[in-house]
Parts: sequence; structure tokens; C-alpha cells
Amino acid sequence: MEHDGMSMWSTFAPALPEMVLAVISMGLLMLGVFFRHRTVELVNTLAVVGLAVVAVLVLMSGSGTVEAFGGVFVVDALARVMKLLVLFATAVAIIMSVQFLRWERIERFEYAVLMLLAALGMMVMISANGLIALYLGLELQSLALYVLAAMNRESGRSSEAGMKYFVLGALASGLMLYGASLIYGFAGATTYAAIAEALKGGENIGVIVGLVFLLAGLAFKISAVPFHMWTPDVYEGAPTPVTAFFSAAPKLAAMAVILRVLYEAFPGVSDQWRQVVVFMAIASMLLAAFAGVVQKNIKRLLAYSSIGHMGFALIGVAAGGPEGLRATVFYLIIYLLLTIGTFAIVIAMRRDGRAVEEIEDFAGLASTNPGMAFGLGAMMFALAGIPWLAGFFAKYFVLVAAIRADLVVLAIIGVLASVVAAFYYLRVVKVMYFDEPKGAVSAMPFELKLVATLSVVFALAYVIWPQPIVQMAQAAIRPLIQ
Repeated sequence: MEHDGMSMWSTFAPALPEMVLAVISMGLLMLGVFFRHRTVELVNTLAVVGLAVVAVLVLMSGSGTVEAFGGVFVVDALARVMKLLVLFATAVAIIMSVQFLRWERIERFEYAVLMLLAALGMMVMISANGLIALYLGLELQSLALYVLAAMNRESGRSSEAGMKYFVLGALASGLMLYGASLIYGFAGATTYAAIAEALKGGENIGVIVGLVFLLAGLAFKISAVPFHMWTPDVYEGAPTPVTAFFSAAPKLAAMAVILRVLYEAFPGVSDQWRQVVVFMAIASMLLAAFAGVVQKNIKRLLAYSSIGHMGFALIGVAAGGPEGLRATVFYLIIYLLLTIGTFAIVIAMRRDGRAVEEIEDFAGLASTNPGMAFGLGAMMFALAGIPWLAGFFAKYFVLVAAIRADLVVLAIIGVLASVVAAFYYLRVVKVMYFDEPKGAVSAMPFELKLVATLSVVFALAYVIWPQPIVQMAQAAIRPLIQ
């Protein structure tokens, strides 16, 4: 009997963080249902504490590679690093949401619960070692995100954002599921290792077609062109803290899935999928660079910014090898830390009790609120890749990886796209520092000021102590290059 208990524990232990997060989510849901609106602050606090507990469990899960549930669920260095980043992004998003939801009078206990369920789906995606587990995680994440996008029921824009995200997300999920069924039909397997083994006998056109559909579904989740159509409208319409969450956590999870799928299930057909990845990288960078120039709303501008940044991350995926993969994970970490700082300032931008989202309304911010203007300016410079800020090193490493992988044309296009994109980042700085003031904005709440300050310090001081993030990226890719 004791042996059976140990056997059952060894089966479920790798998924302990996910199981604990699921129990916390359901517990907070019941708490909110029975005590309703009196529990909003308590649910938010317990959600953040719960995420911290789950992060500790992830850290305590060892250092090797462990499989569970017959090999369809894997915990390795890539999974641990990406899960910690997702949990961090979720916790920060909840913290940044508290005051905003109060301002907009949309405080609901369901908000934090949906955030936790989305994070749970992302964690399952990251550890998925087969197509079925991947789809389960993806749908759990997506269903929660659809509701979050439409959280402000009093706003037509928010409802429209939720509907657009739902319709296009359902289409992307269908494409992905169709691709998974083709891969299973032609390879006879759903786990990544078995698919890779089936492809050792030579290329299979049916599997390659299935992979294209699978990549299309994943490209939707990272807003890569040509599956980016939802991004500007959803970013603009969703409540700003939800937009901040969209721009960070789901993209990290989907990019981790792309790395695992391509380098564990399909390494034998890399010549085929690399063409698709290179196309998506080029198209994403160019479209974001040129479309972002004409944006007048800061959230739409950041939407195109995120499309462009995912294009840069895909450069590392296309380059491959230890250097390319390390550059991709490194880029994602830098992007996450810069993005949450940027959105912390955007969330705090309010004048006369109303959110300020139009770029022209930032006019003269440097004279009315110098600290906020400096912080947003630093974030814009970092996202543009100005030396020697954190964003510069992110772009530098992926471009170097591309050059060393003989993808010189891709690297050149990346540099040119970055130069064009710098225009719309610098335009925000110009408006804040050189245009006539339009009136003072409200003071930043403490939690938003703290997040923004830490991000600015990171962007400016990263060059002094880069080792922790480099080592984290190096550790994450170890399972992919063995």
C-alpha cells in the first residue's frame, strides 16, 4: 500500500504547482461567491499570496527533467523559468489593477480568479509535452482571457474587444486543433518525442502541413503577423491593466511553447519551419514599424510595439542553436520587465478623473509631472533599443545570433525596422518634453509608482549587472540543446 502511495505521489508531484494553483483559484471563487463584493480586496491579496506560494513550489521542484502522466507533462529548466516569469507577470498585473478597477468602478472578485485561471492555463501550456496537453492549457488560458478583455461591461469598447478576441481566438484554436489532428494522423503520435522519432524516417508532407496550421494558432497567441489583427483593437478596448497582462504573460507562455514544439517535436524538419518563422519575424517587424508611426492612442501604439518585439524574438527562434535560443529567452525577459513598467505609467495617467490614452494628451507632462515623464521617457528609449539601455542588449543579442546563423538579410531588416520604430517611441518623448502642457495629471498610486520605478532602474542600470538574466536565459534553454 505504501508503494502504491509513493507511486501515485511520483506521478502527480511534477504537477504540484498547477494543482495548488487550481485549488487556490477554486477556493477564491467560492469565497467570492459566498461573500460577494465585501471580499474583493481579500481575494486580490490572497491571489497574490497564492501566486507567491506557487512560485516557491516551482523553485522547489528540483533542477532536472521530470515527466508525469505518461510523459505528456514535463518539468524542466525551460518550464521552471517560464512559469516563474508568468507567475511574476500575473502577480504584478493584479497589483497594478487594484486602483484602476476602483477608479473605473468595476471592482469584482472574479477579476483575480480569472487571472489565476489564465496563469494556470499558461503553466500547463509551458509544461505540455504533447499536443493534447498543449491544447488543454491553451483553451484554459484563452477562455479566461476572453472574459478579462470584456471585463468592463459598461464600456462598448471593452465588450467589442472581448468579442473580437473571442471570435478570432476561436478561429486560431480551430486552426491549431486541425494542425494537431493532421500531425497525429500522419505521424501516429501526439507526444513531442514520439513525433520527432516518427520524422526520423524522412519528411512527411502531411506532418509539415499540420505543423503550419499549428504554428498559425501559436502565432495568434504572440500577435505575429499575419495573425495580429486582433491586437490593436483588443489592446485599446480592454481595461488597461488587462492590456498590460495580455502584452506580457500570454506571449511568454506561447513563445515557450513555440520553442518546445519546434526544437523537441520537429527538429528534423527545421529547414521547413524556419522559412515560416523567418517570414513571420520579417512581417511582424516591418508592419509594426510602419503601422505604429500613425497611431494616436498610446495603447494601440504599444500593441504595434508588442507585435514588433515578438518579431525580434522570432529572429532568435529562426537562428536556433544555443546562441539563438538563449537570445530569444533573454529578449522575452527584458521585454516583460520593460512592458510592465510602461503600462504602470500608462495606467496612472489620469486627468480630471478620466484615463488619458491619446498621445497628444501627454503634452507638457515633463513640466507638470517630471517624474512620470522621465519614467515613461526611459521606457520609450529602452523599448526603442537606444544604447546602453536594457532594450538595446535584447536586440543586439538576437541580431548577432542571426548573423552567426547566416541569416544576414533578416538581421539587416531587423536593424532597419528598429530605426523606423524608434520614430514613434521618440515621438512620445517629444510630446512630453516639447509640447505645451494640457493640464496636470493625477498623482501615481504607490503600487504603480513602485512598479514603474523598479522597471526604470532596471532599464537604466541593467548594463551594470547583467549576469542574473543572462544566466536565467542560459539555464532555460539547456533542455532544448541537449
